Amino acid sequence: MDAFFASVEQRDFPELRGKPVVVGRPVARGVIAAASYEARKYGVFSAMPSMRALQKCPNLIFQPHRFEVYKKVSNQIHQIFHEYTDLVEPLSLDEAFLDVTHNKKGISSATQIAKEIKEKIKQETQLTASAGVSYNKFLAKIASDYKKPDGLFVIKPSQAKFFLDELDLGKFFGIGKVTATKLKEKGLLKGKDLAKLSLKELGQFFGKNGLFFYNIVRGIDLRPVVSERIRKSVSVENTYEIDLKTKFAVITELYRLEKRLMSDIERLDVKGRTVTLKIRFNNFKTLTRSKTLSVPTNSYEDIQKASRALLKEIELGEQGIRLIGIGISNLFDNHQTENLQLEMDF
Repeated sequence: MDAFFASVEQRDFPELRGKPVVVGRPVARGVIAAASYEARKYGVFSAMPSMRALQKCPNLIFQPHRFEVYKKVSNQIHQIFHEYTDLVEPLSLDEAFLDVTHNKKGISSATQIAKEIKEKIKQETQLTASAGVSYNKFLAKIASDYKKPDGLFVIKPSQAKFFLDELDLGKFFGIGKVTATKLKEKGLLKGKDLAKLSLKELGQFFGKNGLFFYNIVRGIDLRPVVSERIRKSVSVENTYEIDLKTKFAVITELYRLEKRLMSDIERLDVKGRTVTLKIRFNNFKTLTRSKTLSVPTNSYEDIQKASRALLKEIELGEQGIRLIGIGISNLFDNHQTENLQLEMDF
C-alpha cells in the first residue's frame, strides 16, 4: 500500500488531503510511523524522529495513530487477495506476497491479476496500492517499490539480469544505508559490481546472508510464498517522553505493559514458556533478562511473577529509564499445548 497509515488518515479526514501529513506525535521522543507523499517531498519519512521531521517541514500535520482502523482496512485488502489465491504471505499490515501461479480465477497473466487487485482495492477502500510482478519474491519486492505511488511494474525473466545489473545497491531489499555506504566506499555501486564478488567476499560483507546475496544478484530466489507463518513471540514495549527515575514508576509501567501483553496473548490464543524483560536506560544501554518456565502458560499471575523476578535481576541505580519492554516466546497454540501435555503426562 502507498503511505498506508497516512493515506487512511487523508481518506477519512478530507481536510488533510494534499497536505504534508504524518502519523505520530510531535514530542521529543516521538517517531514517525508513516508519512504522506506530500510530507516526503520535504524529506520526511517513516522511522524519522518527530523533532527532525518538524525541522524539515515546520507545517507538518501530526495525526495520532488508529491501529484498529488500519487493521480493519488491511483485512479488507486481504479478503481481496484471497479472491484470487490462498497463497498470501503477509509481511506487515500494508504489504504481502501473493503466488498467483495457480489462481482461483484461472487468469493466465499475473499482470492482469495485479491490475484487477489494484482496481478492487481502489473501489473498496478508496486507497491506492503499488504492485510488483516477477518470477520470484525478491524481484517482485523490488518491482513493487519501483513505480510508487499507484504503480505497477513487471520484471520478466528475460529482463532480470539487465535490471539487477543496473540497480543501485541501496535499492536492494536487505541492504540498509550503513551497508550501502560501506559498499560504496569499496567502489561497489550497482548489482553488476556485487555480481563480480565471490561467495567468500560476499560473506565478508553480509555474514551468513552472503549466499542469499550471491543468488539474488543473479536473479535466483527459491523462497516459496508461505501462507501461514508460525509466530515465535509476542511482545509489547513503550518509550517514555520523560525518563522513569523511581522503582515505583518502573513497577507501575511494567504493570501496564503486562496487561497489554495479556490482551495480545488472549487475542492470539497462545501460551508461552519464556518471559523476557527489556530495559533501556537514557544513555541507550539496553539490558534484557529471560526466564523459561517449566510449562507453557497464558496466566497473568505466572507472567507477572516471572517479570518481577527478572526486574530484581537488573540494577536500576539512579540512571533514568527511557524504554521498558516485556514479551513471551516459545509459543504454543492451545491445540499444541494440549498435545504437549498429553505427551508429557503419558
